[in-house]
Amino acid sequence: MKSAMPAVVNFAAAPHSVELREVARPEIGPRDVLLQVRAVSVCGSDLHQWLGGASWKVNYPVVLGHEFGGVIAQAGREVKGFSEGDRVVSETAAVIDEQSPLSRQGLYNLDPNRLGFGYGVDGAMTEFVKVPARCLHRIPDSLAFEKAALTEPCCVAYNAVCMNGRVQVGDTVLVLGPGPIGLLCAVMAKLAGARHVIVAGMPADAKRLAVAKQLGAHATVTGDPLPAVRELGDGLGVDVVIDAAGVSATLQTAMQAVRPGGQILKVGWGPQPLNFSLDPLVLKAVQLHGSFSHNWPVWERVIAMLAAGQINLDPVISRVGTLGDWHECFEKMHTGEYVKAVLTPGS
Repeated sequence: MKSAMPAVVNFAAAPHSVELREVARPEIGPRDVLLQVRAVSVCGSDLHQWLGGASWKVNYPVVLGHEFGGVIAQAGREVKGFSEGDRVVSETAAVIDEQSPLSRQGLYNLDPNRLGFGYGVDGAMTEFVKVPARCLHRIPDSLAFEKAALTEPCCVAYNAVCMNGRVQVGDTVLVLGPGPIGLLCAVMAKLAGARHVIVAGMPADAKRLAVAKQLGAHATVTGDPLPAVRELGDGLGVDVVIDAAGVSATLQTAMQAVRPGGQILKVGWGPQPLNFSLDPLVLKAVQLHGSFSHNWPVWERVIAMLAAGQINLDPVISRVGTLGDWHECFEKMHTGEYVKAVLTPGS
């Protein structure tokens, strides 16, 4: 194997401080594997770092990419249950405190010492990545790596809607923000039994809203979703609002759209100050529930769903390119032309 390899590296906090660089092939420890990356999906957080808008600490320079799968090229001497040649995907919690109370509960995704691939440690937008064996999940031969790379965002959506959410059969659901996570949340809401799913976006989201309809959304809205919400049922609002927009202002829309006793699921990151009152949460006795990341049982469930064909990713994957295509993929995801782009290092 080559000692140096190309990688998409975020080297500073300033906007557009990302470029293709040569990096050293990583050395693994006794409980790690060296994973040959077959596919890595571009996430909105990769775009935030590229645009200089990350609201989380980044350990520069760092190789981007945390949604990935590949083949084990080498296993550390203490690794059990995995062997060279295994097809796997990886969770994102690259560094955790395994002795913390949260990790002992299986909630290592909430461990405050957690570091993820692509910002805390080097990620997978390269040919080989070092991965702790505890992060790995096998995938069947029938699941293509291009789709397997989207296991992680599917897990974000599943954890939000099906674990932290309380969507029931017959519910009405509003999704704010038709980015990849919002679209996948809409899919999960439908699978959970929602009878009416609305996906709302802005004029620039036209292509993504069209994908929402392909994925089974009952309606899409451009701009203010409240008139469409008032036409549903008794007009009191939707049962569940999923805020996946990534801006703080949409929480105000969510509070207006949710019915009394309903639930708001906050999935999107929004570092901006709110500048509005949260009194509607009190007046309506609404549950506001944040959702972050995922854990082992969520991954196992989602992989089984992907293998069974329950989650249709064909409309979501707009582009499969090489590592050298990273800039085009970032640009077109940023403009909304692509929903999701997948890179195939080594091809």
